[in-house]
Amino acid sequence: MNILLIHQAFVSPTEAGGTRHYELARHCIKAGHNFAIVASDLSYLTGQKVSSGEGFVTEQNADGVRVLRSYTYPSLHTSFVWRVISFLSFMFSSVWAGLKAGPVDVVMGTSPPIFQAFSAWLVSAIRRKPFLLEIRDLWPAFAIDMGVLKNPLLISLSRALERFLYWRADHLLVNSPAYRDYLIDRGIPDEKVSFIANGVDPNMFDPAASGGRVRKEFNLEGKFVVTYAGAIGMANDLSTILKAAQQLSSKNNVHFLLVGDGKERATMESNAREIGLANVTFTGARPKSEMQNFLAASNACVATLKDIPMFRTTYPNKVFDYMAAARPTILAIDGVIREVIEAAHGGIFVRPGSSDDIANAVRRLSENPTEAAEMGAKARDYVVQHFNRHIQAESFLQLLLQLTRSQN
Repeated sequence: MNILLIHQAFVSPTEAGGTRHYELARHCIKAGHNFAIVASDLSYLTGQKVSSGEGFVTEQNADGVRVLRSYTYPSLHTSFVWRVISFLSFMFSSVWAGLKAGPVDVVMGTSPPIFQAFSAWLVSAIRRKPFLLEIRDLWPAFAIDMGVLKNPLLISLSRALERFLYWRADHLLVNSPAYRDYLIDRGIPDEKVSFIANGVDPNMFDPAASGGRVRKEFNLEGKFVVTYAGAIGMANDLSTILKAAQQLSSKNNVHFLLVGDGKERATMESNAREIGLANVTFTGARPKSEMQNFLAASNACVATLKDIPMFRTTYPNKVFDYMAAARPTILAIDGVIREVIEAAHGGIFVRPGSSDDIANAVRRLSENPTEAAEMGAKARDYVVQHFNRHIQAESFLQLLLQLTRSQN
């Protein structure tokens, strides 16, 4: 097969961010197929240019994966309006790149942002190839719940685009069981929706590693290190982590490591300085290939999202990384991911938005290191069995093969 994915935020292990699609693509390539990805020439996390080439579309090779970096207007981290303009610029440029990508047997789109999914549909329609739509987050529902999308006309147009894509797709792929329920509740036939969960390649993490290099780099020797690894945006609620750190400032052995970047990073760093938090370090964005070292240096990890109903449907990538690294998760997210952590006995659920609960969980784990280690070990065992990327990648490949066969 010749597989084409249009994904603005695609990253390889040499970049910061989730590498789910890189890992799925590599599995397909190892099985003898070709995989091309149309991606932005800007980092989704930092907004900085990631393509060194010149021109409207430049090509890279990521371990056999063809990556076509398509022009994107550099305004991702400004206002909401300019962010949408950046999305729209990629929508148009990615269609051009997709039509010039060479032979294609199946076109895959992914949302959010939903505009790139429209690009994938258009390329599939022009090329007369099956269209697989992956739903990674429920947009625009998340944006509406967060209050980011308020204009009634824009909400109506967004809902219309959402319905259009759901019904035009030959098949839909979701990474959370709650997303499947959401689609079926909206009238999508259940046989048209496949669930392949978010997960992790457990081989990327060594549960026995101690992360000595990272501890030395950030002067963390002898500390109980609590790590947040991921995007620093409006949805991620890092202000609650900072408040928990403030409550724990008298515990000299506890330190918070915030690994990542995003639109809210500058604000969060400014807030930490104003409060005078000596027990918090922002590392900035780090490549996925380095995450094993940061999690190895951690004694516990924390995952937070704003306390809105729609976020109860999500499977955050970071949690599966924490589990694979055999580190206990302090989870301030309710819903389906809470069910995973509790089934694994792999961490502590706390009320979303509660800095008191996070601080109390950190105290408990820092004062009971044996309990923390046991939670981490159980988390890894569970994720290896139930959320193994190698198994998921084979399911993904079989879905693609099924789609192409149905068109012949």
